[in-house]
Amino acid sequence: MHKILIVEDDKSIARLLELEMEHENYEVAVAYDGDEALELYESFKPDIILLDIMLPIRDGFEIAEIIRNYDKEVGIIMLTAKGELEERVRGLKHADDYIVKPFEIEEIFARIESLLRRLGKTRDNLKADNIELFVERMQVFVDDEEIHLSLTEFNILKTLLINKNIVVSKEKIMEEVWGYSEEDNKNIVEVYMNYLRKKLGKSSKLIKTVRGVGYVIREGEE
Repeated sequence: MHKILIVEDDKSIARLLELEMEHENYEVAVAYDGDEALELYESFKPDIILLDIMLPIRDGFEIAEIIRNYDKEVGIIMLTAKGELEERVRGLKHADDYIVKPFEIEEIFARIESLLRRLGKTRDNLKADNIELFVERMQVFVDDEEIHLSLTEFNILKTLLINKNIVVSKEKIMEEVWGYSEEDNKNIVEVYMNYLRKKLGKSSKLIKTVRGVGYVIREGEE
């Protein structure tokens, strides 16, 4: 289970992020000021830090600089109401990504998953409703019963779960699963998607086709 440290002085935003991250099976710690952030960083050892810029005691820029000076591996995503180019450039000197408030929670998840991949860290498990996929063990369970997928089917499902609630194009699926994307071969995605849906049974309703674009797993939809 990956660890997320949320550093945010607005307690309502911090609580929202905490609940959403826990729902996605992340282990979460929350800090409300700069000093507490540094203390929790030492003890909690997070994989990703969601770091607000405007904080009491020490601002996000200072925290990012301190941490980055002796830790090149932790992922840092800055959250801020400031969207000016100068602020973004300053933030990205020490952070990996930058998100301007207000934001959609789906964007936060997508940025976290993208950063984890860039850092070479895969999640132990990915989940949507009653479907659970274990990356390292290469197992998939529906209602706690294992189903057996081919490697291609497994990788398609993994790609959709990593990008849960985000539409994934056929081109993107081909790049992730087959390592290339060619217009003439996009129908191969449809073929394997049909195989996958048959094996998922009733749970295949979670996979939605977005006509002319690709596919998306939307949790909680019929």
